[in-house]
Amino acid sequence: MSPGISLPSPAKLNLFLHIVGRRPDGYHELQTLFQFLDYGDELSFTLTPDQPGVRLARPIPNVPDDDNLVIRAAKALMTLSDKGLPGVTIAIDKRLPMGGGLGGGSSNAATTLLGLNHLWNLGLSNDELAGIGLTLGADVPVFVRGHAAFGEGVGEKLTNANPPQDWFVVIKPACNLNTGKIFSEQGLTRNTPRIKIAPAFEGDASRYRNDCEGVVRKLYPEVNQSLEWLSKFGPARLTGTGACIFGRFPTESAARIIWESKPSGVTGFVAKGVNTSPLHKKLAELK
Repeated sequence: MSPGISLPSPAKLNLFLHIVGRRPDGYHELQTLFQFLDYGDELSFTLTPDQPGVRLARPIPNVPDDDNLVIRAAKALMTLSDKGLPGVTIAIDKRLPMGGGLGGGSSNAATTLLGLNHLWNLGLSNDELAGIGLTLGADVPVFVRGHAAFGEGVGEKLTNANPPQDWFVVIKPACNLNTGKIFSEQGLTRNTPRIKIAPAFEGDASRYRNDCEGVVRKLYPEVNQSLEWLSKFGPARLTGTGACIFGRFPTESAARIIWESKPSGVTGFVAKGVNTSPLHKKLAELK
């Protein structure tokens, strides 16, 4: 076993998000198109044979360790092994805003599952790891599988897709959204007609929408203001249940021109959409 490894933990965008029904258990049935970005967090794993167990090098502010998906993912792997696994210290370099709809926590969990599977030589398949990931969160499996995908169910039924790999301006409004509040709003659209998989592969942003966007605009004026600004330069959309929004551009230079004109106080970044996760590219290099 190698003593340590550093791996990317990329962001994702929901290029569209349709709510097509509601299940008896209260969860919403979704159709969405996931694409990764070449931007995100980075996780470093250091084996500690003289220190059993799992620990963070630095705690995440306002996130107890027991609630941290990274800790939960690592412990889930430990319980599956009958070997005496060495302990591990995990350092998280956070670049993605928390609660932004970019999948930061889910991506961190997937990077932990894949990274420790590699580091501990567990030999688990991506299918097995995705199954573990689903117990941690609905968005974890797409990060584990590592390819842009059309998602159904609660987002866990995945079919590989290849939307255009354009450039994006991603804006984080100065607010934090409550997902439960959004999904409980009476005005939320919950009956968008289902679409076939094939059209979703085309990634035509103008044909689709985020069904949460109307409610979020009403509840969070900061999101509405950012959407109005970014929409001046082309279609802009909420990702997931927000709060981040994005605009698509054909080239990096076009995206950076818009980014440089952003209002003062606005945070975010410019990144390229990619259909193969940077995490999987890194792991392939290590094999």
